[in-house]
Amino acid sequence: QVQLVESGGGLVQAGGSLRLSCAASGRTFSSYATGWFRQPPGKEREFVTAITWSGDSTYYAASVKGRFTISRDNAKNTVYLQMNSLQPEDTAVYYCARGPRVGNSPRARDYDYWGQGTQVTVSS
Repeated sequence: QVQLVESGGGLVQAGGSLRLSCAASGRTFSSYATGWFRQPPGKEREFVTAITWSGDSTYYAASVKGRFTISRDNAKNTVYLQMNSLQPEDTAVYYCARGPRVGNSPRARDYDYWGQGTQVTVSS
């Protein structure tokens, strides 16, 4: 069983930064890709970014590329999402999830364990 807990969300002004953390329990977490997804109010959940288990490959949605950075520390079983130049359209509940063992994926169906989410609100 794997449990994922997100933290670091909050309220920030446009142009500001936040760093989200995804802490995992379970020894196998570091053997899998990890992704971040978000669900804006009234909209469907969407892919944000993913990182392979080794951290050697990352994948970003076009809307966040150049502003967000995903990283991981397998010794701490933690994945991070550094978010810079935040805009009101980034307002959403952000979720981390465990992905495939090989490569990474933007498809939610390829992720099996999900955290409870953390709210990010960006004011204009």
